[in-house]
Amino acid sequence: MAHVVIMGAGIGGLPAAYEMQEELKKLKGEHQVTVVSNYDYFHFVPSNPWVAVGWRTRDDISIPLEPVLEKKGIHFISSGARELHPKENKMVLGDGKSLEYDYLVIATGPRLAFELVEGLGPEGGHSHSICHVDHAVEAYNAFEEFCKDPGPVVIGAVQGASCYGPAYEFAMIVDTELRRRKIRDKVPMTFITPEPYIGHLGLGGVEDSKAMLESELRKRDIKFITNCKTLKITEDEIHYEEVDRKGEKIAEGVLPHKYSMLLPAFRGTPVVANTEELCNPMGFVKINEFQQNPTYENIYSTGVIVAIPPADPSCPLPVGTPKTGYMIESMTTALVHNIAHAIRGEKPEVTGTWGAICLADLGDRGVAFVAIPQIPPRNVTWANGGKWVHAAKVMFEKYFMRKMRIGKSEPYYEKWITKTLGIKRLAGKD
Repeated sequence: MAHVVIMGAGIGGLPAAYEMQEELKKLKGEHQVTVVSNYDYFHFVPSNPWVAVGWRTRDDISIPLEPVLEKKGIHFISSGARELHPKENKMVLGDGKSLEYDYLVIATGPRLAFELVEGLGPEGGHSHSICHVDHAVEAYNAFEEFCKDPGPVVIGAVQGASCYGPAYEFAMIVDTELRRRKIRDKVPMTFITPEPYIGHLGLGGVEDSKAMLESELRKRDIKFITNCKTLKITEDEIHYEEVDRKGEKIAEGVLPHKYSMLLPAFRGTPVVANTEELCNPMGFVKINEFQQNPTYENIYSTGVIVAIPPADPSCPLPVGTPKTGYMIESMTTALVHNIAHAIRGEKPEVTGTWGAICLADLGDRGVAFVAIPQIPPRNVTWANGGKWVHAAKVMFEKYFMRKMRIGKSEPYYEKWITKTLGIKRLAGKD
């Protein structure tokens, strides 16, 4: 019998559990899948920008884990993990008990490194976050108070961030909501980012993403600062400096803010980062082309916790590479099949496409980006926009949440893009 343990139950971990369970049913013998998480619920992270302005509630985008996993015959442990001992094939759980495994899938997601910028973040800082549903709810409560007495807003990301789409989304969504409340004229807005240009996205741009997103910001009267290094955030000010292409300071300034949301840099979660020979210096899991750790061959990883190189190392400020839902799905499917190969005594052979497909909602319209592979040079590069993207993202949220609730194992992103939207070439399929 093989025991497969999956750490994490997010967009990588929960689909991995469903897909792993279905794959193990095809093999001889009795096998077990166990999910370990420090949360007892799943939440759909891409919807957090909507939660932060009240367009969704926590309940709309969350699912209790135990009932859905139990229905699928998957064991669930909600105490989280405290330590990993890969040489012994075991972990120490949050309650002190030990759990042994034959194969381990690390899908924990990242640690939000707010401490890298003074005053950053909702936990003791002076800015908000939409990286977790708890933070998005807190951001919404603060937004409601802000709307009673509006003032300057600053939205964006700090140096080292690696997921820029949600920052652009939230800026446009806030703009849309303020217009609906007829108080946009009382709110000066500024977008700040370490990207070398608007629309870089940590990807070196996708088709004409620079022009598309710059145009959106200009149309909405949102000022922007690129190559922006955030130095310090106080209760009512954001201190920053601009750098040139060599990373040298060329200007500095202070932005007033009455409400701000800045995405932080990511780091590996402590239980993973503290495991010897597993991770790179930032705590992300090292993997080969089969999603397999080179040192511990029975450990695989998927999602934001995976170590990948920057798409554009020439950026003067640290700009990480995003891991989009489609990319995570591709990684997850690969590791599931490779674990099945290992159980059968075979060598791994499945690799992910590592492509990016992003539907970015801009409140009343949206933009869609496709980059396959994600890091240039690419076989497929495509960008488009319109109200259809906003509608598509709403529909995909409902579709994905329904599949998570019933425990359906399938290629969610690929099926939606290639079949529901009918654009097969966007997934590299002619």
